[in-house]
Amino acid sequence: MSIQNRTNSIGPVGSRSSITTAEIVKAAADEVWKPYMQHQTFDGEAEAEAIAEGRQQPGIRSGDGKALCCGTFGELLQGQLPINSHSRDSHFLITMPIALFSRAHFMPTAGDRCVTVYPPHKVKAKRLAENLVNALGVSGGTLLLQSELPEGKGLASSSADLVATARSIACCFNRRVQTSLIENLMAGIEPSDGVMYPGVVAYQQRSCRLLSFLGQMPPLAIVGIDEGGTVETVDYDQQRGEISANDRAQYQRLLDRARVAIPQGDTVTIGKITTASALLHQERAPKGHLNATLKASQETGALGIIIAHSGTMTGILLDRRAPDFLPKLRSVVDHVSPFDNSPKIYLSMN
Repeated sequence: MSIQNRTNSIGPVGSRSSITTAEIVKAAADEVWKPYMQHQTFDGEAEAEAIAEGRQQPGIRSGDGKALCCGTFGELLQGQLPINSHSRDSHFLITMPIALFSRAHFMPTAGDRCVTVYPPHKVKAKRLAENLVNALGVSGGTLLLQSELPEGKGLASSSADLVATARSIACCFNRRVQTSLIENLMAGIEPSDGVMYPGVVAYQQRSCRLLSFLGQMPPLAIVGIDEGGTVETVDYDQQRGEISANDRAQYQRLLDRARVAIPQGDTVTIGKITTASALLHQERAPKGHLNATLKASQETGALGIIIAHSGTMTGILLDRRAPDFLPKLRSVVDHVSPFDNSPKIYLSMN
């Protein structure tokens, strides 16, 4: 790829957060992310460039049509930034990519522009698939989706479905689809997480736009507790109120700290950021077990707590590289067993 020296400005009007495309391209080529990213391009690359030498005819199938996208355990941080610095869209989040996936398999039908999706309730994926095949000028067909991410829990199940769908269609026709095209299609469907990027990102979920590429998450484990029920992303986003100027300033400071801590692999600071975000969010969307999980985190020497801000999950963060990781993990599980006797353990993508 001939873009290593290109610098692009990616961010909302007013902030103009400047990052290099080369950072994202390098991350996408890493052995952890490469299997999932090979059918996407980023700013500065052709929107629908063919992978093989020469260009494929748009309607010719040449890949197996299978693709994946990871989920995210809630958010490391989610809130609103000061209005004067992000005038178009102050809402943002920081992703926490985990090693659970949505899998998509697209099978084209010549001459058909419609897409049939299984399971049929995945109507968001159907909508994105039909819009994408129309944008690429390729045929419709059948889309099969299988996900390890439970729906309505705040693990980015919908976003992962949509990104996996786009990647599977691109794979089927041996195309490389620009990430901004995927984001534009997703923005017309619902607020979305930044799971289309190879690593941790600060992301504007309403406009589906990258705010900052932050790097890779160090090896973490999350002991996750489900408080029950489900949350519909669109409904939650519409009901969410505005945040005070004081809280916006706190979110700006936390974002600034995250921009330093994540590239450095500073797990202690990462834990403090996730805990602060959980506590700030509690008055807007209370988690019933928040105080109990915070106490368990403190008593076991864990890094802190993390929540699905628009979901039902609460978690306790642990550093997998720590020499006492296993005894701490057992201790955390013991501490949460009174209110969840079968907590799940999630691993970060790293």
